[in-house]
Amino acid sequence: MTQTNRIAFQGEPGAYSHEACAIARPGMEALPCATFEDCIEAVKSGQADLAMLPVENSTYGRVADIHRLLPSSGLRILDEHFLRVRIALMSLPGTPLAAVKHVRAHLVLLPQSAGFLRAHGIAGHAAADSAGAAADLARLRTPGEGVLASEMAAQIYGLEVLARDIEDHGHNTTRFLVMGREADLTRRGAGKMMTTFVFEVRNIPAALYKAMGGFATNGVNMTKLESYMVDGNFTATRFYADIEGHPEDENVRLALDELGYFTTHLNILGVYPADPRRSR
Repeated sequence: MTQTNRIAFQGEPGAYSHEACAIARPGMEALPCATFEDCIEAVKSGQADLAMLPVENSTYGRVADIHRLLPSSGLRILDEHFLRVRIALMSLPGTPLAAVKHVRAHLVLLPQSAGFLRAHGIAGHAAADSAGAAADLARLRTPGEGVLASEMAAQIYGLEVLARDIEDHGHNTTRFLVMGREADLTRRGAGKMMTTFVFEVRNIPAALYKAMGGFATNGVNMTKLESYMVDGNFTATRFYADIEGHPEDENVRLALDELGYFTTHLNILGVYPADPRRSR
């Protein structure tokens, strides 16, 4: 399959996923897609080489649907990227901050900047997409309206940034996964490696407890373990896990071997370098 030098993301141009693409893969063309499924299909069909998919946010937890989509996507994790979410208030050029009475933004951005909006007497209204709201404002040119989005959105749609970093807390970060068609298990590097996998435990008493025992006894740090139902079935539970280390590390190999005794399904989604911001 030919290389396209494109990386797919979900959302409109100027979305935070677009910003993540620009930072993590600055030499690639970013390809906007309507849904996460479209991002995955773009890579599988060869329209793009990579996909940038958000999996969790430090404030709001995991991103809905992603953990369900990843195991069946056929794609593999190549990297992780941590993006600090910085919220900017923007409006039409020449609009003073005092003239902005309403802002539109994705629902998750409004409570994150509630203090700023309250202090300036600005009412917040939910939009399907923050970058899309910026595009709408540039097109409709509604007086007295602003948008909360990334500064990249302001640059793309010709809006003026009236205030920067207006989020109430300065720690809001989204973790993205860079995914491609082929796994790369060759990288070791000088830094920490991560391994992500999904598994289903056997239907025996204390199966999950026993499955996790190998990681404890072999000194493998598990940084994430989440469960979700499979096909709406209450008796079939799939687990998503992140661990520190490489499958070829002796302690990781032993832990995964022990895990195999208590599972009916184990699928390694990727082995990749830890983002340096993970430890901050």
